[in-house]
Amino acid sequence: MQKFMDWMSGDFSKAMNKITRNPWVAGVQESLLTIMPVILIGSIGTFAGIFQELIPGFPDLSALSNYSFGLMSLFLAYLIPEAILTKKRRRRIAKQAGLAGIAFFMMIISPIFDADGNMIVQFGNLGSGGMIASLVSGVFVSLVMNIFSNLSFFKEDSSLPDFITVWFDTLIPIALIILFGWALTELAGLNIFDLIYQMFSPFIKVGQSFWGFVILNFLGYSFLYTFGISTWLLYPIMYAITNQAFSANQALIAAGGSAQYIHTLGTTTFFSIGGGGMTLALNIMMLRAKSKKVKTIGRSTIVPSICNINEPIIFGAPVAFNPILMIPMWINGLIAPVLTYILMSLNIVPIPTRLFGFWYLPGFISAYFESGSFVSVIYWFVLFAISWVVYYPFFKVFDNQSLAEETAKAN
Repeated sequence: MQKFMDWMSGDFSKAMNKITRNPWVAGVQESLLTIMPVILIGSIGTFAGIFQELIPGFPDLSALSNYSFGLMSLFLAYLIPEAILTKKRRRRIAKQAGLAGIAFFMMIISPIFDADGNMIVQFGNLGSGGMIASLVSGVFVSLVMNIFSNLSFFKEDSSLPDFITVWFDTLIPIALIILFGWALTELAGLNIFDLIYQMFSPFIKVGQSFWGFVILNFLGYSFLYTFGISTWLLYPIMYAITNQAFSANQALIAAGGSAQYIHTLGTTTFFSIGGGGMTLALNIMMLRAKSKKVKTIGRSTIVPSICNINEPIIFGAPVAFNPILMIPMWINGLIAPVLTYILMSLNIVPIPTRLFGFWYLPGFISAYFESGSFVSVIYWFVLFAISWVVYYPFFKVFDNQSLAEETAKAN
């Protein structure tokens, strides 16, 4: 166990942190963080829609969702190239790269032009349904712009204003990006949007499978977190899977069917009871600890924990790099996805189909608004009880050890 801990905290953590700091990965992560406000605004639209169902005459505020979360992929088409070029220290052309990203993304989603010149776009492709396409197009545009970033028509001591040199230096790469998109879509007649999803469909199927669902959520919400590795490392992968599933479920419901894809936005609410690894139960136990140190940590971290922010307890208790508390976090990180997948497959617990991005509210609130069912609320409390049972014996060992250390120091 000690050799494993040393390897995880040493070579493995360094390798993962190196990946996280890579400008291509960091750029995508930063872009996903940037769009969080529009997800929250979209959640307000969902929240208002519930009142519209209950109160006759309540105004239709779906625009809050349609023009925020509903344009998420379009936003990412700009943000990803802009963020990557900034991380690559190509800040002078970062905004132009973002504009090229929008142009290329709009080409590959295959809009239709009618006889009057009107552009007809499938609106879902601009939102969660087009996320994988926006990721691919964003990375491609970043690659082209980065290759041409060292080529300039002007010398460094040019007297021309910088914005003018940028105009001319970005003409060629932007033109090539647009011409490439035109050649694929117009000349070759390819539907790039469909091709991208066909390429990624095996990967998405794995993410929607039982083992893919369990392993990804175990790694993202529990295992890597206990070694101080941010869950954001896997978020680009998770978001690609969950957003596509959310869009597919919405389409099924609109057609009169029911949600079929379990690994979707909202499902992870059940794995974040107090934060990743379901640490709320552990935090509450600390409030009644015998050790003064543990009790103090419990008191100082309980409010963030209620809001599903558990970095203070993960690194303050600590849970990270602490075998006594890491093991129950791993156990909970396996139990929750396994049980959730089974119960949702059997239609005992409903699959979340509504957007509700207020992740900082107590999880049972999100569980209700994302599914519209009190069954989800009951299930949230069931998972909370399970996490309590799992953490309790390990907490007692941790508390007794901490108390023994305090007693030894006092003596």
